[in-house]
Amino acid sequence: MATALIVLSSFVPALLPVPELPVVESPKPEPIVDADADLVRSAQQGDQGAFTDLVNRHYQSCIKLARSILRDFEDAEDEVQNAYTKAFLHLGGFEGNSRFSTWLSRIVVNQCLMRLRQLRRANFTYLDDPGSDENQPRFELRDKSENPEQRFGRNEVAAILNTEVNRIPHLLRKPLLLRETMRLPLTEVAQKLDISEAAAKSRLLRARRELRERLTKHQGRYGTATLLS
Repeated sequence: MATALIVLSSFVPALLPVPELPVVESPKPEPIVDADADLVRSAQQGDQGAFTDLVNRHYQSCIKLARSILRDFEDAEDEVQNAYTKAFLHLGGFEGNSRFSTWLSRIVVNQCLMRLRQLRRANFTYLDDPGSDENQPRFELRDKSENPEQRFGRNEVAAILNTEVNRIPHLLRKPLLLRETMRLPLTEVAQKLDISEAAAKSRLLRARRELRERLTKHQGRYGTATLLS
């Protein structure tokens, strides 16, 4: 029996120590480098000029993207404008997890796809041809001109805005008028005021903030939509 155990043991390989494998650390993701980061931060802080710069910087690429989907220049322009409006409204939610251009492109694509879906669901009716069915309803286009009530409301809002702008201190009012009324770029505003561009930008932000605070007292519970409520 002992002899058999000795023979069997000769066929069992000796247990070797298991070598320790080196621990390989997963590579850390490289930080996103976004050329628009500074403009985005300024726009998120209320600088409309910064958002305008973002619009101008990416407008042509967005138009090209929209045209590649819609195949129509006017439709592409409409949806790019809608995309910029949506981007402006949701800019505060952009956290920089991707480049701003990538985030904006997604919005443009979504707007174009929604338009395509709407076009596929559209049913066309010729307004000037009621057809053979006498019971078919006739359609009339809505008059888009202002009625007296709307005209009165617009004039009253303009009067309130003019009054509150004139109550802003002259130091802040002048850059506001140059930028918002005359539509001058910030560089020319600074030149006309004989100050640095940074100082002009600071005064413009303060003027907008003060005007917004002054208009708040005229608003109803639902904000600017009820300015005269």
